[in-house]
Amino acid sequence: MYNGLLLIDKPAGFTSHDVCAKLRGMLRMRRIGHAGTLDPMATGLLVVLLGAATKAGDWVSGHDKEYIAALRLGIETDTQDVSGTVLCKRAVDLDEDAVKAAILSFLGRRRQLPPMYSAVKQDGQPLYKAARKGKTIDRATRAVDFKQIEYLGKTGGDYRFRVLCSKGTYIRTLCHDIGQKLGAGGCMASLCRTRAGDFSLEQALTLERVQQLCQSGGLAGALLGVDTLFSHLPAVTVAGQGLVRARNGAALSQEHLSDGELPQPGGLCRVYAPDGAFLMLGEVRETGDGRMLWCKKMFAG
Repeated sequence: MYNGLLLIDKPAGFTSHDVCAKLRGMLRMRRIGHAGTLDPMATGLLVVLLGAATKAGDWVSGHDKEYIAALRLGIETDTQDVSGTVLCKRAVDLDEDAVKAAILSFLGRRRQLPPMYSAVKQDGQPLYKAARKGKTIDRATRAVDFKQIEYLGKTGGDYRFRVLCSKGTYIRTLCHDIGQKLGAGGCMASLCRTRAGDFSLEQALTLERVQQLCQSGGLAGALLGVDTLFSHLPAVTVAGQGLVRARNGAALSQEHLSDGELPQPGGLCRVYAPDGAFLMLGEVRETGDGRMLWCKKMFAG
């Protein structure tokens, strides 16, 4: 039984669910999830959660993401990428500088309309189910933030760029919107996720490498502890009765700690056992007995 984060370099043609299913077979365990879904045609960094780490999915999914994308102008599809059905084609006669300017103009905060082919739910149903029936549903725009955009040049007729963006952003839709702004139409030709929060593609393993490590018994050494998600938070260590209380989800005071200071009320911290095992994410609250540390999310096995 493994517990921790496994960074995977997802190949094209696999859904994020496919990756988890393949890993369940390799690792012979069921409790496997992922954070930050990648479309089947997309490649790159997929954060996979093993065992108790599946409880941390919300924290991973909320991180900023970085991508390398390619825009193909003159084509619009129903999925907003080249895997979809072509809706229209146009001749394109644009100066590269004009395309670059249009791409860079999307820098900053804006509203984005989620694509119909997406897992966004409307009235409890994913939009893609309606899209597969040929339906288009009115849906609200969402706030997104393109924090960095860098134009990388033209390759084989496609325009490549790097983008750092907030949670819930669709790069397919960004490519579509750029095409609309240029009056030429456009869709996404390729996509590679290069970063999610503090994790980078350089740290990721291919599925083939995971298989090799499983066979050699070395996979445990390739996992990241779930506490790496919270490395920016202060750490405290419990001892004695504090360890018993922590494992039972009971409130802790400063006297239950052998190391570290309780943050101010409202603050979060990492809580460890004396042997260094990560127990939980704690939240400090002000009570009639002073500051107390409560369990925000338990990760101890």
